[in-house]
Amino acid sequence: MSTYCQFAPGQPFHGPYHDNEYGFPLRDDNLLFERLMLEINQAGLSWLTILKKREGFRRAYHNFDLVVVAAYGEEDHLRLLNDPGIIRNRLKINAAIENARRIVEIRKEHGSFAAWLDHHYPLSKQEWVTLFKKTFRFTGGEIVGEFLLSTGYLPGAHAEDCPVYAKIVALNPPWLREPL
Repeated sequence: MSTYCQFAPGQPFHGPYHDNEYGFPLRDDNLLFERLMLEINQAGLSWLTILKKREGFRRAYHNFDLVVVAAYGEEDHLRLLNDPGIIRNRLKINAAIENARRIVEIRKEHGSFAAWLDHHYPLSKQEWVTLFKKTFRFTGGEIVGEFLLSTGYLPGAHAEDCPVYAKIVALNPPWLREPL
Protein backbone atom coordinates (compact mmCIF):
# COMPACT_ATOMS: atom_id res chain seq x y z
CA MET A 1 0.00 0.00 0.00
CA SER A 2 1.42 3.38 -0.97
CA THR A 3 1.47 6.40 1.30
CA TYR A 4 -0.05 9.77 0.41
CA CYS A 5 3.48 11.06 -0.21
CA GLN A 6 4.01 8.32 -2.81
CA PHE A 7 0.55 8.53 -4.38
CA ALA A 8 -0.23 12.27 -4.52
CA PRO A 9 2.63 13.82 -6.54
CA GLY A 10 1.61 14.32 -10.14
CA GLN A 11 -2.11 13.83 -9.45
CA PRO A 12 -4.16 16.84 -10.63
CA PHE A 13 -5.97 17.41 -7.33
CA HIS A 14 -3.98 15.49 -4.73
CA GLY A 15 -0.58 16.70 -6.00
CA PRO A 16 -1.00 20.43 -5.39
CA TYR A 17 -2.74 19.79 -2.04
CA HIS A 18 0.05 17.43 -0.92
CA ASP A 19 2.85 19.70 -2.13
CA ASN A 20 1.52 23.06 -0.92
CA GLU A 21 -1.03 22.62 1.87
CA TYR A 22 -1.15 19.26 3.64
CA GLY A 23 0.71 19.49 6.94
CA PHE A 24 1.69 23.14 6.47
CA PRO A 25 0.99 25.23 9.56
CA LEU A 26 -2.03 27.54 9.25
CA ARG A 27 -2.64 30.70 11.27
CA ASP A 28 -5.50 32.35 9.37
CA ASP A 29 -8.82 31.59 11.07
CA ASN A 30 -10.81 31.46 7.83
CA LEU A 31 -8.33 28.95 6.38
CA LEU A 32 -8.46 26.88 9.57
CA PHE A 33 -12.26 26.94 9.39
CA GLU A 34 -12.14 25.92 5.73
CA ARG A 35 -9.89 22.97 6.53
CA LEU A 36 -12.14 21.85 9.40
CA MET A 37 -15.22 22.08 7.19
CA LEU A 38 -13.54 20.18 4.34
CA GLU A 39 -12.53 17.43 6.77
CA ILE A 40 -16.09 17.26 8.13
CA ASN A 41 -17.51 17.07 4.63
CA GLN A 42 -15.07 14.32 3.68
CA ALA A 43 -16.59 11.95 6.26
CA GLY A 44 -17.86 8.94 4.34
CA LEU A 45 -16.48 10.22 1.03
CA SER A 46 -13.15 10.31 -0.75
CA TRP A 47 -10.75 13.20 -0.30
CA LEU A 48 -10.69 13.51 -4.09
CA THR A 49 -14.43 14.29 -4.06
CA ILE A 50 -13.81 17.10 -1.57
CA LEU A 51 -10.85 18.51 -3.48
CA LYS A 52 -12.91 18.55 -6.70
CA LYS A 53 -15.73 20.40 -4.93
CA ARG A 54 -13.45 22.80 -3.07
CA GLU A 55 -14.20 25.82 -5.24
CA GLY A 56 -17.90 25.08 -4.90
CA PHE A 57 -17.50 25.07 -1.12
CA ARG A 58 -15.62 28.36 -1.21
CA ARG A 59 -18.31 29.96 -3.35
CA ALA A 60 -21.20 28.54 -1.32
CA TYR A 61 -19.70 29.45 2.08
CA HIS A 62 -18.53 32.96 1.13
CA ASN A 63 -14.87 31.92 1.01
CA PHE A 64 -15.26 30.50 4.52
CA ASP A 65 -15.55 33.95 6.06
CA LEU A 66 -16.33 33.03 9.67
CA VAL A 67 -18.37 36.14 10.44
CA VAL A 68 -20.51 35.76 7.33
CA VAL A 69 -21.11 32.02 7.83
CA ALA A 70 -21.88 32.51 11.54
CA ALA A 71 -24.65 34.93 10.53
CA TYR A 72 -26.32 32.50 8.11
CA GLY A 73 -30.04 32.09 8.58
CA GLU A 74 -32.71 29.79 7.20
CA GLU A 75 -32.45 31.22 3.67
CA ASP A 76 -28.73 30.42 3.54
CA HIS A 77 -29.36 26.97 4.97
CA LEU A 78 -31.88 26.22 2.20
CA ARG A 79 -29.52 27.66 -0.42
CA LEU A 80 -26.76 25.30 0.76
CA LEU A 81 -29.08 22.28 0.79
CA ASN A 82 -29.84 22.97 -2.87
CA ASP A 83 -26.29 23.75 -4.05
CA PRO A 84 -24.93 20.94 -6.27
CA GLY A 85 -21.41 22.39 -5.92
CA ILE A 86 -21.09 21.13 -2.34
CA ILE A 87 -21.98 18.10 -0.25
CA ARG A 88 -25.68 18.60 0.45
CA ASN A 89 -25.86 16.85 3.79
CA ARG A 90 -28.08 18.57 6.36
CA LEU A 91 -25.90 17.51 9.33
CA LYS A 92 -22.71 18.75 7.67
CA ILE A 93 -24.31 22.05 6.66
CA ASN A 94 -25.67 22.53 10.18
CA ALA A 95 -22.19 21.77 11.55
CA ALA A 96 -20.57 24.35 9.27
CA ILE A 97 -22.88 27.12 10.43
CA GLU A 98 -22.77 26.17 14.11
CA ASN A 99 -18.99 25.67 14.10
CA ALA A 100 -18.52 29.12 12.55
CA ARG A 101 -20.60 30.54 15.41
CA ARG A 102 -18.52 28.66 17.97
CA ILE A 103 -15.24 29.86 16.45
CA VAL A 104 -16.55 33.45 16.56
CA GLU A 105 -17.17 32.91 20.29
CA ILE A 106 -13.71 31.35 20.74
CA ARG A 107 -12.18 34.44 19.12
CA LYS A 108 -13.83 36.65 21.76
CA GLU A 109 -11.92 34.84 24.50
CA HIS A 110 -8.70 33.83 22.74
CA GLY A 111 -8.35 36.41 19.96
CA SER A 112 -8.30 33.78 17.21
CA PHE A 113 -9.03 30.15 16.45
CA ALA A 114 -5.29 29.63 16.00
CA ALA A 115 -4.64 31.08 19.48
CA TRP A 116 -7.26 28.70 20.91
CA LEU A 117 -5.47 25.76 19.25
CA ASP A 118 -2.13 27.04 20.60
CA HIS A 119 -3.63 27.46 24.07
CA HIS A 120 -4.52 23.76 24.16
CA TYR A 121 -1.34 22.52 22.52
CA PRO A 122 0.10 19.97 23.15
CA LEU A 123 -2.54 17.34 23.66
CA SER A 124 -2.61 13.70 22.69
CA LYS A 125 -4.81 12.87 19.73
CA GLN A 126 -7.46 11.45 22.07
CA GLU A 127 -7.41 14.61 24.22
CA TRP A 128 -7.81 16.71 21.06
CA VAL A 129 -10.75 14.56 19.98
CA THR A 130 -12.40 14.97 23.38
CA LEU A 131 -11.89 18.74 23.27
CA PHE A 132 -13.23 19.05 19.72
CA LYS A 133 -16.27 16.90 20.48
CA LYS A 134 -17.03 19.12 23.47
CA THR A 135 -16.49 22.33 21.48
CA PHE A 136 -17.67 21.63 17.92
CA ARG A 137 -20.26 19.64 16.00
CA PHE A 138 -19.59 16.65 13.75
CA THR A 139 -16.00 16.15 14.91
CA GLY A 140 -15.09 12.51 15.40
CA GLY A 141 -11.65 10.99 15.75
CA GLU A 142 -10.77 10.76 12.05
CA ILE A 143 -11.97 14.28 11.32
CA VAL A 144 -10.05 15.78 14.24
CA GLY A 145 -6.93 13.75 13.50
CA GLU A 146 -6.84 14.76 9.84
CA PHE A 147 -7.59 18.39 10.68
CA LEU A 148 -4.68 18.48 13.14
CA LEU A 149 -2.31 16.63 10.77
CA SER A 150 -3.25 18.88 7.87
CA THR A 151 -2.71 22.10 9.84
CA GLY A 152 0.58 21.15 11.50
CA TYR A 153 -0.63 20.39 15.03
CA LEU A 154 0.13 16.68 14.86
CA PRO A 155 3.16 15.08 13.18
CA GLY A 156 2.87 12.49 10.46
CA ALA A 157 1.39 14.30 7.46
CA HIS A 158 4.49 13.47 5.40
CA ALA A 159 7.12 10.76 5.43
CA GLU A 160 10.53 12.07 6.48
CA ASP A 161 11.96 11.21 3.05
CA CYS A 162 9.24 13.23 1.29
CA PRO A 163 10.64 16.53 -0.10
CA VAL A 164 7.66 18.39 1.39
CA TYR A 165 8.61 17.24 4.90
CA ALA A 166 11.72 19.48 4.89
CA LYS A 167 9.64 22.47 3.74
CA ILE A 168 7.23 21.97 6.62
CA VAL A 169 9.99 21.50 9.20
CA ALA A 170 11.52 24.80 8.03
CA LEU A 171 8.20 26.52 8.89
CA ASN A 172 8.41 25.28 12.50
CA PRO A 173 4.92 23.74 12.76
CA PRO A 174 3.30 23.46 16.20
CA TRP A 175 4.22 19.76 16.54
CA LEU A 176 7.91 20.78 16.51
CA ARG A 177 7.55 23.61 19.03
CA GLU A 178 7.76 23.61 22.75
CA PRO A 179 4.36 24.11 24.43
CA LEU A 180 3.36 27.73 25.03
